[in-house]
Amino acid sequence: MSTTAIGYESVLAEIAEELANRFPKSRALHERGTASLIDGGSHNVRLLHPFPPRIVAASGGRVRDEDGHDLVDLWQGHMANVLGHNPQVVTKALSEALADGFGLQTGFADALQIEVAELLCRRTQAERVRFTTSGTLANLYAIMLSSAHTGRDTVLKVGGGWHGAQPWSLKGVGFRSEGGVGFGGVDSEGLPSSVTDRVVVTRFNDPQRLRDDFERHGDDIACFVVEPLVGAGGFVPASREYLEEARRLTRHYGSLLIFDEVVTGFRFRAGDAGSLYGVEPDLTIFGKVIGGGMPLAAVGGRADILELAGRARGTRVSFFGGTYSAHPATLLAARTMMSHLVEHEHEVYPRLAEIGRVARAAVESAFADEGIHAVCTGSGGVLHESSLLFVHFPHDPGAALDDPEVLADPAHCDVELSRNVLSGGLLLEGVHLVHGHSALAHAHTEADVEILKEGCAQVARRVKRHQ
Repeated sequence: MSTTAIGYESVLAEIAEELANRFPKSRALHERGTASLIDGGSHNVRLLHPFPPRIVAASGGRVRDEDGHDLVDLWQGHMANVLGHNPQVVTKALSEALADGFGLQTGFADALQIEVAELLCRRTQAERVRFTTSGTLANLYAIMLSSAHTGRDTVLKVGGGWHGAQPWSLKGVGFRSEGGVGFGGVDSEGLPSSVTDRVVVTRFNDPQRLRDDFERHGDDIACFVVEPLVGAGGFVPASREYLEEARRLTRHYGSLLIFDEVVTGFRFRAGDAGSLYGVEPDLTIFGKVIGGGMPLAAVGGRADILELAGRARGTRVSFFGGTYSAHPATLLAARTMMSHLVEHEHEVYPRLAEIGRVARAAVESAFADEGIHAVCTGSGGVLHESSLLFVHFPHDPGAALDDPEVLADPAHCDVELSRNVLSGGLLLEGVHLVHGHSALAHAHTEADVEILKEGCAQVARRVKRHQ
């Protein structure tokens, strides 16, 4: 069944009514929260329509909400939890440290950050590392370092690529079909045009477009920021040709190549994904998995670039991070998590790949059995299988889904079904995912996948009833 030009007002209204009846405590908390919080929360992505489930406990692949529902969670902390929620290996280390008088903010340097930095450098292509608290800040600092190193102020990024809520990244994130804007628009008010005008948006997995953009702007480009697998843009892996051409062009034009591995770092292996491509960037940004469930991000890469933030180079770049940078409890969680992943790499990652493969196949077959064509991205090419899953509904079953411009355009894919209907419909079936995308964890089971499969079948049947 084609989903072209389907309106979902009635099905969304039905889902909203059933959610209100099924999750009354979460609904009441949401209404209460709007009196003191904007829209009832502090991160828009988490605020599912018409209200999000309010979580009281999380363990492994499941979460429990205020209304007592046991939900299969495929969001897994914004894709940060490769082992699942609250893995004992991390919580045990944290609880013992806190009981022993260590873990909260001290404001002092300690050995932990050296140990975590050494571990990160050993497992990636980084010569030096500096820590901060979020992927947003890490992206900001990486761009500042690039601009200082090159003496340029133009940033090249991919349409559909999310690099945090900071000025150089809030352009080319949201797709606008009206007026042919595509990914060319600015995504937030309050940004100086002097910054956004210096952001050039290119097309993912299009080497010729990349060559054209460098030919036009190359002498002004400080850096090209790209994900080896586009996250928010649809879980599309980069082709080897694309990243190799990015490396060749940045070197030719004297620009820096930045890999944003907030999503991909320690997700495909116990290290960076760039190594799988055989492409060495100048800087790499890490986050999510490396923190072990705690707020940690890092910029790693060439020593001569990162030293721009150091005293020997006159502290030319103010990469200071903030009060909670290199927080003791965070670094303990990071050391514990990364060490565990390194030690158990041959156990954890094949399992992640297999459970992801099974889940993607289950989702696609569930919709196919009900006559709806669905495709799950998150694997393929150099990266092979993975634990990532993003559900798309292309109008053309033969379309190539290798670019966010295709996945985000309602002319090519049923975006409303993927981003809105699916999340609410699955929540009613005991499955939590956010706007069509999810990440399996090592703790998920085949039984969890069966619940996901049956949930997708129920969503498909619900949609068909409203045709």
